[in-house]
Amino acid sequence: MFLAIKGPQGSGIAVEGRSKAKCKSEKMSDSVEVNNSQALPLLSLNHVSLLCRSVRDSMRFYEQVLGFVPIKRPSSFKFNGAWLYNYGIGIHLIQHPSIDDFDNIVEPRPINPKDNHISFQCTDVGLVLRRLEDMGMKYVTAVVEDEGNKVEQVFFHDPDGYMVELCNCENIPVVPLSSCSFKPRLSSFIKSAPAKCGFMEKAMMERLSMEMLNISF
Repeated sequence: MFLAIKGPQGSGIAVEGRSKAKCKSEKMSDSVEVNNSQALPLLSLNHVSLLCRSVRDSMRFYEQVLGFVPIKRPSSFKFNGAWLYNYGIGIHLIQHPSIDDFDNIVEPRPINPKDNHISFQCTDVGLVLRRLEDMGMKYVTAVVEDEGNKVEQVFFHDPDGYMVELCNCENIPVVPLSSCSFKPRLSSFIKSAPAKCGFMEKAMMERLSMEMLNISF
């Protein structure tokens, strides 16, 4: 709304009216922009890339401790590194060009569950603990509880100080915060009323439905 009042004070009010109108218009524009935005067509985590002091030591860790398998790297790479793959995820190791510059990254520190980490789901946390103890590796455990469900967590460092977590995270169901109805791929599964839903929510819920079917059958 525009106010037009004569006089010095009126001019001030008129300017204020323009300012408020402009502000309201900008907010509406921002709101429309947010509502019109769509998630990118992402599928899944492809790989995690890590700088390391020794490609050989890191390869041994990810092979022997976590069960990753070395795979072929592109021939166009002109730097030392290694690719490993398993569980549908890739680990890309890159030899750091300067050990001195890398010291601040690998400085020994306590194992902190709230630190940056890579997490892998596992089916037997007890077996993980026995394996780590047999290998003489330090680790920290934690338990997460939600509505009677419990998740056991094990945290430990790789040779460069990056933290890895292994847990039985499937004990806590995946529940989107935003309500999202989805059409399952098999009509015999649970049906729900159609509703507007983002790309990522659809993908996640459809994948969850298939995982539940796999467990059921």
